[in-house]
Amino acid sequence: MSQWQNKYKDKIVSAAEAVRSIKSSDRVVTGHACGEPAALVDAMVARASELEAVEVVHMVAMGQAKYAQPGMERSFRHNALFVGASTRKAVEEKRADHTPCFFSEIPRLFQNKILPVNVALIQITPPDEEGYSSFGVSVDYTQVAAECADVVIAQVNPLLPRTGGAKIHMDKINYIVEEQQPVIELKPPQIGDIEKAIGENAASLIPDGATLQMGIGAIPDAVLLFLHDKKDLGIHSEMFSDGVVVLAEAGVITNRKKTINPGKFMATFLMGTRKLYDFVDNNPNVELHSVDYINDPYIIGQHDNMISINSALQVDLMGQVNAEMIGSRQFSGIGGQVDFVRGASRSRGGKSIIALPSTASSGKISRIRCELDSGAGVSTSRNDVHYVVTEYGVADLRGKSLLQRAQALIAISHPDFREKLTAEAREKGLL
Repeated sequence: MSQWQNKYKDKIVSAAEAVRSIKSSDRVVTGHACGEPAALVDAMVARASELEAVEVVHMVAMGQAKYAQPGMERSFRHNALFVGASTRKAVEEKRADHTPCFFSEIPRLFQNKILPVNVALIQITPPDEEGYSSFGVSVDYTQVAAECADVVIAQVNPLLPRTGGAKIHMDKINYIVEEQQPVIELKPPQIGDIEKAIGENAASLIPDGATLQMGIGAIPDAVLLFLHDKKDLGIHSEMFSDGVVVLAEAGVITNRKKTINPGKFMATFLMGTRKLYDFVDNNPNVELHSVDYINDPYIIGQHDNMISINSALQVDLMGQVNAEMIGSRQFSGIGGQVDFVRGASRSRGGKSIIALPSTASSGKISRIRCELDSGAGVSTSRNDVHYVVTEYGVADLRGKSLLQRAQALIAISHPDFREKLTAEAREKGLL
């Protein structure tokens, strides 16, 4: 038996025992999204009566986020690097905080001790013969948090898919909790006629041999529906989901034409169903790496024909994008949108696409606005935006004057709002 195996046995404890290492006022970083170590998070929350002012840091929480529920304020304070459905109300009610940050720069917050990490709660696969485990579906900032933490607690889950790329050795882990749990799944979104129209318009901008970054949700999935006639597409994306698997199995995504990392599906985390997890498990063509590599605009820009597709809540007539706020209410976060918009702009033949429905609230509100909502921040600046796509067409804003931008965006707005937008643009001096 090797030295690491002896140490491994000594580190095995229950989840309740492991989280006793969390002290009041600690900063705890948890594994991200579908990689959340649910057994460890539940055990931490069970200690609520013993803890005060523990800061819980992560991006999207796919679990219940009980530490952010009413009544937990004395024990826990959530710091959301991206606001998700289970944490949105806590942020809105000021029981939790939001820290704006580009996804690619989160590792630097930990490495430079801007946000020093006391405890990292991670989920990993069982170790291989040399003592290395895969991070499964969540490398992103999780790897760097583990590298920087004073204490690393790992849930070892045999149901977690083993992915290539980043890994962690058992010597770097303080406590091991062996607990088998189904990996959190994200069911495919419902795709309606509007999303299909947007997807078809966006797909028209994608050439054969392109490398894709797809966001999450109905619109990116709808784009994938219209790519079956394309050839030799590649993936270098913050994340990907089940729709990519369908195109890979159909021979559309081959990664052969990628300028760097040819032959490889490159991502930093995964969200999907068991179909996705089975596809990536022990797949030598799939690699997950830290977000400061995958989302680095310099790395992204090295791909020829890099196409980034991201969604938004609003776009104003100057081309400013709001992808994260409803009025002054924080709805989500910046994530990797700007990372990939800027990376695609560096790419030879690259295109960045902001795709959104023309209306919200069952057609009552135009998402193409003369001005962004009062209180809303600008996620992607007008200087960065290239294509904006709705179900009514494509607006190419690069190199366009403010007047030309206003005209192009009004043309792809919902017909019911074009007259009003035109009047508002004239009043503002844009037309």
